[in-house]
Amino acid sequence: MKQRTIRLAATGARIATGAAVATACVLGVAAAVAAPLPTVQNTAASTTVTPMPGDSTIVCNGSFRALGRDSSRADLLVSAGLPRLRLDAGEQETSTTPLQMPDVLGGEGAMSITAAATDRTAPLVSASESLRLDDEDLRGFVAAPCREATMGSWLVGGDGSTGSSDVILLSNPSDVPATVDLNVYGTQRATTTRIVPPKTQVTLALASVAGAEPRPVIEVVPTGAPVRASLQSAHVRTLEAVGIDLQDGTGGAQKRLRLLGVQSQPVAEGDDSSGILVRILAPSDDTTATVRVRGADGDSGSDEYTIDLIAGIPAEISLTGISAGAHDVEIDASQPVVAAARQTAGADGREDFSWMLPAPQLTGTVPFSVPSGAPATLYLRNAEENPVTVTLEGADARTIELPADGVAEVPLRAGGHRLRSEGAVHVAVGLLGDAAIAGWPLWAPPATQQPITVRP
Repeated sequence: MKQRTIRLAATGARIATGAAVATACVLGVAAAVAAPLPTVQNTAASTTVTPMPGDSTIVCNGSFRALGRDSSRADLLVSAGLPRLRLDAGEQETSTTPLQMPDVLGGEGAMSITAAATDRTAPLVSASESLRLDDEDLRGFVAAPCREATMGSWLVGGDGSTGSSDVILLSNPSDVPATVDLNVYGTQRATTTRIVPPKTQVTLALASVAGAEPRPVIEVVPTGAPVRASLQSAHVRTLEAVGIDLQDGTGGAQKRLRLLGVQSQPVAEGDDSSGILVRILAPSDDTTATVRVRGADGDSGSDEYTIDLIAGIPAEISLTGISAGAHDVEIDASQPVVAAARQTAGADGREDFSWMLPAPQLTGTVPFSVPSGAPATLYLRNAEENPVTVTLEGADARTIELPADGVAEVPLRAGGHRLRSEGAVHVAVGLLGDAAIAGWPLWAPPATQQPITVRP
């Protein structure tokens, strides 16, 4: 009896011990499931480098073209005048290569200008062209910078309707041919493809590309080599020449655009129109754009316009009722857009016009050239929320303090200039005289290399 009792006690102890072990196992498994699993994490190796700066090459357009002077050959292009070239390269050596102009009778002056990089330093070279014409079919003033060729741009301007004689200039400064697609946005879509041989400038009548489209926008897409695209415009109203212009291509579509120093100048006494017309295109998606106008002198008052855009169809809005003088035009949209503003000036029964393009954000050192022919002004706007100091070197050396979102106007003399800014700014050059108007934004120099992140 005593032995049985001992066996039962031992058995009970074994059962209790097994239950405890089983419970511990269950709790351990549960804890293991709840606990985070061990992980292995690798961080990709990377380094930030600044590429070696390359040579800087800019392209000048040369002769201003006259279209239709020979009634027996309406498509014949002849040189109506050679612009005055101003080259500003400091002490840097430059080389010049002429570009062939097979489409222009008597054409000359189209060229590429190259400055070589030295001592790991990007060359800072700039040039500009200017010309005044007073012919029966061409009357007005043109001025434009010489610019680098790119792998894509937009021409926002021109007119294919009666009275306009507009031509597209495609310049290829490289050693290989470029194939250029010209995609026309308007009431009708169209595409034209043209081969631009190396070291050549090709000229196309706008009407041969866009037909009679009154407000075309053209996307220029080169392959094989970069191309500089420009738009030369001339207008005649009831047999009277009323202005000429030379307009550059602008960059890709963006949701925010800033056009600086756009002039509101009535073209005749008693004329209450502002003379400002904004052309805008949403290339890919429908959107609503808000257009605001404020004085370029810092006037806080502004006018606001809203325009609904259908994808692929250019629209225009006339800015009326605003005071005379220079203005900043701000465009904000929910989808990317491209735009430009047509401005006019008049005196003594004569008239001229010019297209102003959006000014990109700039930092660092930017060289630019101011041509002769009309009084010039530099328009600046701070793109940051903090104050920015801008230094101007050259013919008009000075320091400019820009408060947050602040603006400034600086008179300029003809000559070479350099602008230095550690903060982001928008900058444009405007020229305005008696029946003479021209303007363009400043772009980063072509040889500028931004730091890039390299990963294996």
